[in-house]
Amino acid sequence: QVQLVESGGGLVQPGGSLRLSCAASGITFKVYTMGWYRQAPGKQRELVASIRSDGSTNYPDSVKGRFTISRDNTKNTVFLQMNSLKPVDTARYFCNAAFSTLSYWGQGTQVTVSS
Repeated sequence: QVQLVESGGGLVQPGGSLRLSCAASGITFKVYTMGWYRQAPGKQRELVASIRSDGSTNYPDSVKGRFTISRDNTKNTVFLQMNSLKPVDTARYFCNAAFSTLSYWGQGTQVTVSS
């Protein structure tokens, strides 16, 4: 059974930082492209960051330079370091694992940026 379990969300002030983690089980983690997505109320889910099996990364302009995705294949875990957080970053953040036609999602973790 595939499980993706996110953690690390919470309430943070503007300009602050958070580090999200996603622990995966039930998959051959090292071959999967891992991604972080977010969804704010009333909006579509959007890609925040992704990291391929070769370590190459991709970010949209909205988070480039502020967010960093990394992975630890020995622990089957992907991380998202978020710095300089803004209120517009407030959303539920989801972990995704993708390989060929396979795609799995976690339940998400809430990130709220507010003073």
